[in-house]
Amino acid sequence: MTADNLTLVRHPLVQHKLTILRNKETPTAQFRQVFREIAFVLGCEATRDLALGAVEIETPLERGSFPYLEGKKLCFVSILRAGNGFLDGLLDLVPSARVGHVGIERDEETLQPKLYYFKAPDHLSERQVILLDPMLATGGTAIEAAAALKKAGATRIKFLCLVAAPEGVAAFGEAHPDIPIIAAALDRRLNKVGYILPGLGDAGDRIYGTKG
Repeated sequence: MTADNLTLVRHPLVQHKLTILRNKETPTAQFRQVFREIAFVLGCEATRDLALGAVEIETPLERGSFPYLEGKKLCFVSILRAGNGFLDGLLDLVPSARVGHVGIERDEETLQPKLYYFKAPDHLSERQVILLDPMLATGGTAIEAAAALKKAGATRIKFLCLVAAPEGVAAFGEAHPDIPIIAAALDRRLNKVGYILPGLGDAGDRIYGTKG
């Protein structure tokens, strides 16, 4: 993955909110709310190149032609379960977007990622698809999810995450050099068990309060 394929969103609000998410003292309710807020801002970056057409309308003062999104509705695809943390904020930004879900689990024998659930809207080939997962760690889950989307017909895909590790960026770029990565931060490295350092812990557990 070349640096050109990784976009880091350095907006001050994104960086401020990411620090709140990193803090181990941030309670579950606040974690969810701040995740929703940061997703909205990251979504602005991820959708900045959506195709615009024009529509003729009347303002209260006169008639004119104005920018309007064209083509099929945008599609957000969450990698279960932590990817769902993005959805509220992104749907605040684009309420008409379609939503898909991908479930990936690790095969107990091979230790490789294995697809167990896939549900996405029709006409993926005509949609901009944004794949969602808070963490890009080893890259295995995101690689498998992106492959499933391509198999279903998606041709325009972006991957949106909060925090990426260099190892995951490299692996994902090798597997899918055509898919841009948008992240709030590129962290230092993975630890021995595959967690991102400094990271923010297990995003799914922190969103849903399922640990601690």
